[in-house]
Amino acid sequence: MPPTTTLITVRLQPRASRDEVLGWNEEGVRVRVKAPPADGAANVALIQLLAKTIGVSKAKITLVAGAKVRNKITEIQCLTNRDLKKRLRTY
Repeated sequence: MPPTTTLITVRLQPRASRDEVLGWNEEGVRVRVKAPPADGAANVALIQLLAKTIGVSKAKITLVAGAKVRNKITEIQCLTNRDLKKRLRTY
């Protein structure tokens, strides 16, 4: 059986007052992180926050597109779209 992967669009706000997943909208998931966008720090913080929130290792989350913009596409391995939405349902 091939590994399951899910792509999600994330709208990232760097330099926020705290790290948090704000929830779903029609475009994807909105996330805030305290880290600044310089040197990819906000991208690293995004991956750490998503991994902690959905309960997977950081190695299973990859930034596919949008390294230098606020709208990003991330790939999450070993998790179906349905399972991802279930884990983020409270957000």
